[in-house]
Amino acid sequence: MTSQTPGRNGAAKQPHLRVIPLGGLHEIGKNTCVFEYGDDIMLVDAGLAFPSDGMHGVNVVMPDTSYLKENQKRIRGMIVTHGHEDHIGGISHHLKNFNIPVIYGPRLAMSMLQGKMEEAGVTDRTTIQTVGPRDVVKVGQHFSVEFIRNTHSMADSFSLAITTPVGTIIFTGDFKFDHTPVDGEYFDMARLAHHGEQGVLCLFSDSTNAEVPGFCPPERSVFPALDRHIAQAEGRVIITTFASSIHRVAMILELAMKNGRKVGLLGRSMLNVIAKARELGYMRAPDDLFVPIKQIRDLPDRETLLLMTGSQGEPLAALSRISRGEHPQVQVKSSDTIIFSASPIPGNTISVVNTIDRLMMLGAKVVYGKGEGIHVSGHGFQEDQKLMLALTRPKFFVPVHGEHRMLVCHSKTAQSMGVPADNMLIIDNGDVVELTADSIKKGEPVKAGIELLDASRNGIVDARVLKERQQLADDGVITMLAVISTDGVMAAPPRVNLRGVVTAADPRKLSLWTEREITWVLENRWQQLSRNTGGKAPEVDWMGVQREIEVGLQRRLRRELQVEPLIICLVQPAPGGTPAYKGRADAEPDTRPAPRGRRDGNRDRDRDRTPRRELAPVGAAASVASAAPAPEPVKAAPVAAAPKVEEPEIAGRTRRRRSAAS
Repeated sequence: MTSQTPGRNGAAKQPHLRVIPLGGLHEIGKNTCVFEYGDDIMLVDAGLAFPSDGMHGVNVVMPDTSYLKENQKRIRGMIVTHGHEDHIGGISHHLKNFNIPVIYGPRLAMSMLQGKMEEAGVTDRTTIQTVGPRDVVKVGQHFSVEFIRNTHSMADSFSLAITTPVGTIIFTGDFKFDHTPVDGEYFDMARLAHHGEQGVLCLFSDSTNAEVPGFCPPERSVFPALDRHIAQAEGRVIITTFASSIHRVAMILELAMKNGRKVGLLGRSMLNVIAKARELGYMRAPDDLFVPIKQIRDLPDRETLLLMTGSQGEPLAALSRISRGEHPQVQVKSSDTIIFSASPIPGNTISVVNTIDRLMMLGAKVVYGKGEGIHVSGHGFQEDQKLMLALTRPKFFVPVHGEHRMLVCHSKTAQSMGVPADNMLIIDNGDVVELTADSIKKGEPVKAGIELLDASRNGIVDARVLKERQQLADDGVITMLAVISTDGVMAAPPRVNLRGVVTAADPRKLSLWTEREITWVLENRWQQLSRNTGGKAPEVDWMGVQREIEVGLQRRLRRELQVEPLIICLVQPAPGGTPAYKGRADAEPDTRPAPRGRRDGNRDRDRDRTPRRELAPVGAAASVASAAPAPEPVKAAPVAAAPKVEEPEIAGRTRRRRSAAS
């Protein structure tokens, strides 16, 4: 990774720049990119994404930053293009794992980031520096970054001109060409054209709307439609949009004043963003325009407008709670007009549609959809992308920020603008783009993926936990309690409890199956799971006992009932010499033979393939925990455990340490 290394023939290898996206490709969200030259690493943005329907209990999705953790000593700083969550939402989380010496970004984004860092308690892990249009900052020894004003749905947004030892890179960030910006901040096309004249080595360009022909409409184009719907509303107006869409929110506040309506705000992010935007001068509205939500109920409906979060159907957002009748201050009325001034992010469509349905069922008039003219995108269409290519005239081209079909479509647009197909790459997260002054190619990829965070944004939800949650959702859970003595005998009937499991099997059958699996494990696995250390009690791998019982019962349920519930076995150890539980008198015979020595890897397969061994007749019935009382102690004399088949020690078996899990 040094900028100049010896080649195979002893000659110096040509220096190269490495660009590594860790998020934002083949997806929408969690945009994170790494620029690397020599010993310098510079980050561009660090965003998050929202979970899909199958990610139960997951709050946000982050990129896997293992590569950055391994190379954190080489990180020289971060550049932020704008303040959307998919570009800054992951920064405070990453700062818990590694330091970033300095973060450069626009005033609005840095103000929002400061609040996130204070909430996460990581303000001491970095230094924040605000920048303005055409400001140039130096990051490490090899990167010089110029901030070029662009237009987007977020105020104070920038594209980047990154000067490196191999040439100039244009990194567009999110953009569209809006010639009538709401805030009067025009796209600095002259500066893009200047770099195009000087020579751009490679263009990394936003691909979100690469499939849509034409130019993206300007943000101001939604003003007439919003004005019409607000003016015609006979009762309250409820509007939901992205809290970070400063321009849209500013227009809504302007229309509220025009139509004589007071504004009530709902949603933490909406309150925070408007407060920051007003403080920095990106939004102008008198204080008396806003009324606390508890007091706005006292005003006539014709004079109120509620502005809130929930445009993406988020379960805990204000509008979603209102649609379910769970909000403490606001209930839907039949005279309400509810406006969705946003389009669903891919993956959120079902949640949004369900929210709209619930609101309509409550009698409200709901205004939504492209045909209403109440929303425009912040990402350029095909003609915007062509204009970017025409201004920068790059030698090489890499489409970024979009799903795979969008990247492919954007690459075709670039070819139509004269970029040769051999001079562009379509890449995925973790791929390495190696650039020299004369070439572009893929290098060896780095580790990339996702980190799933729960609601605290601290706990990582790993793949095992996610799979277990999916099992719970699909087939429910079975819990069982097994009382086993240190002698390796079952000291009481197992107690079984079902939650969310749909099965035709009666509780007695499930209890019997559980008892047989426990007996099988004790007779055929106990030698591998316990060890006599010369003390009073043998050393037992109780976690191994639990695992064996869980696996056996899971296989039986899959075979007999075609269900795969999550199975949790708890083992309660009993002292040695505890009387043995005799088992069920009506038990079906178990014809499985004791297994002979074999490798653990074949254990589960063999359990299905071997016939079962006869069990001795057994006694009283075990019952399901939810229905049966605790078993009475057995008064008979202790019953000797069945003789164990001596098994040779299996080569390579790892002794597990004694577990205190139970």
